[in-house]
Parts: sequence; C-alpha cells; structure tokens
Amino acid sequence: MSQIDIRHSHSLSPARARQAVQEVADKLSERFEFQLRWEGDVLHFSRGGVDGAIELLPKQLRVTARLGFLMSAFKGRIEEEIRRVLDERFG
Repeated sequence: MSQIDIRHSHSLSPARARQAVQEVADKLSERFEFQLRWEGDVLHFSRGGVDGAIELLPKQLRVTARLGFLMSAFKGRIEEEIRRVLDERFG
C-alpha cells in the first residue's frame, strides 16, 4: 500500500477554501466515481483502491491518501495531478 501526503498553502477565507475544495471534489467524483463525505473541516473521499481526505487548515490544505496495490503503480501521476489542481485552484 502506498501513501500520498501533500500540503499546499492558500490565502482563501475558510468559507471560500471549503467551497473550492467541494468544487474540485465534485469534479473528481464525476470523473472517478469517488464517494464523498464531510466531517467538520475534513472531506473524505473513497473508491476501490483509494481512500483519502482533504483537510482544511488555516491557510493550508492537506491531502492524504492510501492507494491500494493496483493504484500504487500510478502514485506519481496521481500526485502530479493533485499538485496541478491545487496550484490551479488555490494558487
């Protein structure tokens, strides 16, 4: 099992950051059929082979994920895409 742990700074208000995370998660959910659920300031996402969360921290996001055996082969591409989306959406 492979792990992803990415921290990304942002300057959005907590409400705007939450809205932006939800918008990104909705798009990913449509594309990859993720199940989504909020627990406080943490958005959990899961599907076969991936289990993770996006945590809203003051001025920072933390994306963590556990990748199953088959998804581990794509870890580099997955991390690259996460970083690209975070840069695009949160500067």
